[in-house]
Amino acid sequence: MSARLDGRDRTLCLTLGALAELEASFGVEDLVALAGRFETGRLSARDIVRIIGCGLRGAGEAVSDEEVAGLRMDGGAAGFARLAAELIGVTFGVGDGEAEERQNPPGPRGARSLGMS
Repeated sequence: MSARLDGRDRTLCLTLGALAELEASFGVEDLVALAGRFETGRLSARDIVRIIGCGLRGAGEAVSDEEVAGLRMDGGAAGFARLAAELIGVTFGVGDGEAEERQNPPGPRGARSLGMS
């Protein structure tokens, strides 16, 4: 996915490496626990910086969390929160709904919360 940050279009992608970085950052052991962490709907500004930073790094941009914290975007803090939520949704398949359920057989236990079913 892409977003306009500091007046520049940038690509964000939560690759497996970026997800592993988030697991370590949030102190969870696996993707199911990471998805569960996000399902609470409660993200701090620090969480949002980490998610967006991992998304930028996953897309190949060399950027630190400190640099991400200094970025600007339209919509301010609410814009950043929406961006983090969209990135999580795209990564974990949130909101794909019934159409995907009909196309794919059930996945392994715990996969539904990750959008893998």
